[in-house]
Amino acid sequence: MSFSNYKTISSVLKEFQITYTEADFIVETAFNISQYFREDLQLVMREGVVSNSEYAICENLIYPVIKEVWKCYFQTLTLWSHQSLTYDENLSGFPEYILAKRSPLGKVVFDKPYLLLVEAKQDKFDEGWGQCLAEMVAAQRLNGDVSLIVFGIVSNGRMWQFGKLESNTFIQHTIPYGIHELDKLFASVNYVFQQCTLQLDKLVAA
Repeated sequence: MSFSNYKTISSVLKEFQITYTEADFIVETAFNISQYFREDLQLVMREGVVSNSEYAICENLIYPVIKEVWKCYFQTLTLWSHQSLTYDENLSGFPEYILAKRSPLGKVVFDKPYLLLVEAKQDKFDEGWGQCLAEMVAAQRLNGDVSLIVFGIVSNGRMWQFGKLESNTFIQHTIPYGIHELDKLFASVNYVFQQCTLQLDKLVAA
């Protein structure tokens, strides 16, 4: 069954026996946004056609943000776009974006996934989270280590929501972040990237 067949968080919780809770776990971690990026995004949002399709939202609003943050972490993390993710026949599909450990074999080799990002198509965040949580479960199982935290983001380009899967508990961050609060949004995305890097450090230390 494809990830997109999971339409609600509760359906994933029941099927995989995951506990749901809410908490403000994001610690906004300042990120230096270049003036060029700010001006470019403003131009695109003001003059461009940014939301006429799912692809346009991903390309114009979502990917530019996560790519800008990823550029500070490229030595340890790889950013994948529409990469196949398969655990079994019930957990498979193509997440919009995956942040994974950079493989020592090279950038073309897929390694441990730590962050899944799903577009909230037609602004349906509930469906987006059902799909995202299923992807997070698949990632956790592929990693083979429940102590590794898997993060999730669901976004319609303008609004961003965050969650994380710790062992068998899904924690949803209660505060959404908007693209019009660019510094807060980047600080939140930067925090998640930073946490993924810290997990890599723990693996190396172990």
